[in-house]
Amino acid sequence: MTLTGVGGVGKSRLARQRIGEGLPPDVGTVCWADLWPLQGEDLLAAVVADACGLSDHTPRMPLEVLSSWIGARPVLLVLDSCEHLLDACRRLVAALLTACPRLTVLVTSREPLHLDGERVIRVDPLPGATDAVELFTYRAAEAGHPLANGEATERVRELCEHLDGLPLALELAAGQLGHSTLEETLMRPRLGLDRQDSGVRPVVPRRHDALRTALGWSHELCTPAERLLWARLSVVRGHFDAGTAAAVCAGGPLTVADVYRALDGLVDKSVVVHDRGRHRVLDTVREYGRLWLEELGEVDRAADRHAAHFLELVRSADAAWAGPEQAAWYRTIREPYPDLCAAADHLLEHRPDEALELTALVGFFWMCCGHLHEAQRYVERALSASTLGGPMRVHGLWALGLTHILQGDYAAGHGLASACLSEARLAGDEAGLLRAGYLHGLSNLLEGRAAAALDLVDEALPRAGAPVGGRASGPALMCRLVRVFGLTASGLLQQARREAQLLRETCVTDGEHWTRSYADYQLCVIALSEGDADAAVRHARSMLASKQQIGDSFGIALGLDMLSAAFAAAGDGEGSALAYGTGDRFWQVVGHPQRGTPEVAPLRDEGERTARALLGDQAYDDAFQEGAHADPASMLRWAVGSGY
Repeated sequence: MTLTGVGGVGKSRLARQRIGEGLPPDVGTVCWADLWPLQGEDLLAAVVADACGLSDHTPRMPLEVLSSWIGARPVLLVLDSCEHLLDACRRLVAALLTACPRLTVLVTSREPLHLDGERVIRVDPLPGATDAVELFTYRAAEAGHPLANGEATERVRELCEHLDGLPLALELAAGQLGHSTLEETLMRPRLGLDRQDSGVRPVVPRRHDALRTALGWSHELCTPAERLLWARLSVVRGHFDAGTAAAVCAGGPLTVADVYRALDGLVDKSVVVHDRGRHRVLDTVREYGRLWLEELGEVDRAADRHAAHFLELVRSADAAWAGPEQAAWYRTIREPYPDLCAAADHLLEHRPDEALELTALVGFFWMCCGHLHEAQRYVERALSASTLGGPMRVHGLWALGLTHILQGDYAAGHGLASACLSEARLAGDEAGLLRAGYLHGLSNLLEGRAAAALDLVDEALPRAGAPVGGRASGPALMCRLVRVFGLTASGLLQQARREAQLLRETCVTDGEHWTRSYADYQLCVIALSEGDADAAVRHARSMLASKQQIGDSFGIALGLDMLSAAFAAAGDGEGSALAYGTGDRFWQVVGHPQRGTPEVAPLRDEGERTARALLGDQAYDDAFQEGAHADPASMLRWAVGSGY
């Protein structure tokens, strides 16, 4: 089903309203994909996969991942704002509907997709004399400019008909009431700022005069600073805060203080949408701002400022990775994904050395946040485009090697680890030598060569040096972690436990979560091997709590398997089956069969046998299915001990 209509008619809002009213049970899972931030079709399937909550760790293409995950599931997929990607959306929807028999697709677009079986519903503007008046009156009151009962009813009706009942135009007009009267608004020319003689293209076709009129009126009422900010904000793709607006848009005649004042003004005029501390510029409004940015000749400068801001953001995130702000930085990096991609694309074209820095630094965050394919793609492109050597090239090779290892391509991972080691030695890069040691060690561990992994990290670790600022470096923590894994896999459990506990204590002191979660994982494995079920449950829950902090679906799946085995060892068959079923759901999101280092598989198998013996096959299967089909967030709260 495709909702069509002119820009600003309310297609997206209508779709959200319908879904919010409740849907029949057979519709199943609702996945909403915002396509408006996309500049091109390259990331379309990846964005849709992200909307479905997928965090794929396989070498498959995103479309294959999507088709496989949806499969025979009942899913409602919403593709919002498809008009700029019509051909790509048409191909995507056709492929998914062919492969997924219970999939329903709801599209919002200014044009239909023209697919067989497509039901097109045209969303028309509101009747000018009735619903449009009601909307205008409501929005005026919401903006702090309520109309008295019966005040200017005829003039409101005239204005609504003048704007053809177009909802976005009405909201923009309502936002003007703090700056002009109804009479002044009606006296303005219908196409006052069309500027056809200036060479500026109209923002929408001629038949959409009402919206162009409202945009022109709003623009005319803006102060010079607000107009300039509107134009410069057109380079921001996703949601943003005031600090981002200042970093991207300040410069020349627009100071940081001007940006803050102008942003408040644009919100007051309904040009910028404000919701719970975040801002967004609607598609059509952004298009209009882009036209003015082009007329000002500032497109390249604005894109440069945008890219520079997001490069600085990932520099800060990388510098703070091993410290108490780690989890907060994962959340910070997760949200501006469309803008990080836009920044990377711009730098790849204009400054490839900086593109390598941005993609190398953000790569590890993206791998944990569900963007493994995009991390691989961008780092690979940046390594090819940049001539930069030294530590940043080492970092890029490390990030690329890790993407291959996490996808199970150990041969490519080995090759990149060797290249990373060679580059690090050439550059005298101590952190790079640690990264290379971690990469080599990890690939050896996953292939069952624990002794080789120990040798590699033992060679690298003496280069770690003293902690920086009282904290161990990220690469040093990673190498120490591989050493713990290697000791456990070699059967040296007492030594492994001592080093894992020391590593965990370091992480707790420093407020670090990623390494701590895997130290808990190893302590759980050791406790299970030694028959200490209570300690195993405690460490599995601690691992899950840390993984939730950073949003690592792969780690959550692994932690749930460990919790299942620990519950079974403690005699809790039902808890074991529930945890195992919940874990199965997360493994499907990751796209892998259950994974981990080789010594974990026997613990999983033993846990399932024990739980089945405790419950009986039917009760076990029932509990497993309950965990697999329950709300994942609720199950995770239960798993970490916060109630179910």
